[in-house]
Amino acid sequence: MMIKKLINITNKKTKYKIPGRTLFCKTFLLICILAFVITGCGASSGENDEDQEAEQSKYLNVGFSQLGAESDWRVANTESIKESLSRTNGIELLFDDAQQKQDKQILAIRNFIQQEVDFIVLAPVTETGWDTVLQEAKDAEIPVIIVDRMVSVNDTYLYTAWVGSDFNKEAEIACEWLNKFTAAKGILASDLRIVDIQGTLGATAQIGRSNGLLYASKKYGWNIVASIPADYTQAKAKEVMQSLLKDHDDINVVYCENDNEAIGAIEAIEESGRKVGTDIKNGEILIISFDAAHSGLSKVLEGKIALDVECNPLQGESVLKLINEVKEGNDFQKYTYIEESAFTADDTVTNVDVDGEKYDITILTQEILDGREY
Repeated sequence: MMIKKLINITNKKTKYKIPGRTLFCKTFLLICILAFVITGCGASSGENDEDQEAEQSKYLNVGFSQLGAESDWRVANTESIKESLSRTNGIELLFDDAQQKQDKQILAIRNFIQQEVDFIVLAPVTETGWDTVLQEAKDAEIPVIIVDRMVSVNDTYLYTAWVGSDFNKEAEIACEWLNKFTAAKGILASDLRIVDIQGTLGATAQIGRSNGLLYASKKYGWNIVASIPADYTQAKAKEVMQSLLKDHDDINVVYCENDNEAIGAIEAIEESGRKVGTDIKNGEILIISFDAAHSGLSKVLEGKIALDVECNPLQGESVLKLINEVKEGNDFQKYTYIEESAFTADDTVTNVDVDGEKYDITILTQEILDGREY
């Protein structure tokens, strides 16, 4: 409207109209306005970029390579770390799900290095194969914090710290409970027919839990009928258990290396017509599990899992604490073990001794289950 008024005033001052000149004036004014608008937008965009850079500089950039989402435990672990490594706590998190593939984790770490992140958090799918990429991170002066599973490297200084569970101790607690429970029920060690449904072969949890059972079987004279991996998944554990039941009709203990495997095994056992429980003498199959996620503990209350040894996935706070300690140049622990418990619905065994220490076995109630975070 303003442009039109200016043009009309100009025409009134002339004795006659010059169409070409009028068109020229309109065009010139429009070009000036457009130039002003474009220049203004460019300045605004530049200011926005600067604002974004200033906003980003407030946060530590942390790359997190999670091995996957194969179990309820893993999902809870991811949520815990994401919640702690948040903007609220001064962290800008770059998250990558490797879908159980080590090559994808290695690629993710190299991408984090290229992006010049301040820290890298790695939940490794297996223990071996990390020397080269961790050396690259060290050369780039990026601290690496390992969570959950361990890494086996030639130089432990390739990673800054580790947060996770004592998988060997978990196994010892489970096996000592089984020994005390069967002794209390008058079941001979030689009468046990155990199958081990293992986790992902080469994972720290699998190594610790499998070796713990193997050691106890030699110590107490148990019979391990079979040890077969199911990669911590419910579907594969069900398939494994179906096959084992066909090949072995005398199985009376199933040692599952996580809750999802235990649930899959229970499904297979019940569909075969057998019953899960603690009455081994009358044909029930006793289930031992690890993780103590909500799904597993629900089966404990139902009497379908006899013992569930906790593997606490809530590691986010410990990871955040380590990041802040390293950032500030403070002293920190190289290895941090998360506090854990063990749960049963049967009060036959209320504690076990492991390496001279007494560990209480918690009698699970609905109230305890309802109060759990995962």
